[in-house]
Amino acid sequence: MTAPVTPLLAADVIIRPQSAPDRVLLIQRRNPPHGWALPGGFVDRGERVEAAALREAREETGLEVALEALLGCYSDPARDPRGHTVSAVYVATARGEPRAGDDARDARWVDPADPGVPLAFDHALILGDYLRYRATGEVAPLRF
Repeated sequence: MTAPVTPLLAADVIIRPQSAPDRVLLIQRRNPPHGWALPGGFVDRGERVEAAALREAREETGLEVALEALLGCYSDPARDPRGHTVSAVYVATARGEPRAGDDARDARWVDPADPGVPLAFDHALILGDYLRYRATGEVAPLRF
């Protein structure tokens, strides 16, 4: 049987510090497409998506995070200029100060309503969904 050709699968994490839950962590991407983004990356073959979220958060920020909720699944074929990528986005908390690593050039805590940096991919949309989640407890809406 021939394997189907499918989109790539990624996991991204909205990390909130336990000491200041009104902030989120962004990383400055080392590789194209450049800009600031939520920590995350591709799921490895044989890896659960949740495990990929934890691994990518640790690799890019040095933080051990605790996943709290699945915010949503983002699958717009145009969301990543490198090709069709579907991302499961989680909300998490962490303690400590981040240090940029792996694919991250820098990391900083920002106000999700006004990050003050150029965002990569569809991460402005995701942060908007996160603000709604924070205010109402509702996860990201279905988009068709």
